[in-house]
Amino acid sequence: QVQVVESGGGLVQAGGSLRLSCVVSGSIFSINAVNWYRQAPGKQRELVAAITSGSTNYADSVKGRFTISGDNAKNTVALQMNSLKPEDTAVYYCNALVRTLATRTYLEVWGQGTLVTVSS
Repeated sequence: QVQVVESGGGLVQAGGSLRLSCVVSGSIFSINAVNWYRQAPGKQRELVAAITSGSTNYADSVKGRFTISGDNAKNTVALQMNSLKPEDTAVYYCNALVRTLATRTYLEVWGQGTLVTVSS
């Protein structure tokens, strides 16, 4: 069984910073990619940042403000969010693509989400 757990959300003023953490645990052979998505009220879920094999990608709306990084030893991926804007308010979800230990098959796992609220 594989689990993804996010933490670090909260309330912050515009211009402030938050650091989200995503921990991937369980019977894992490898973690192939980790993505951060967000979903604002009334909007579709969108990809914010991704990391795979050391390569990173960002949505245009967060480039230069958000940084995704991984700690392989701890199976943890962080999303550092700076210069936050009210439009960054959303539930942020971590999504991991892993290979399971038992069968080496690929499995996509989602976390439960963490709420980020940016006040103006």
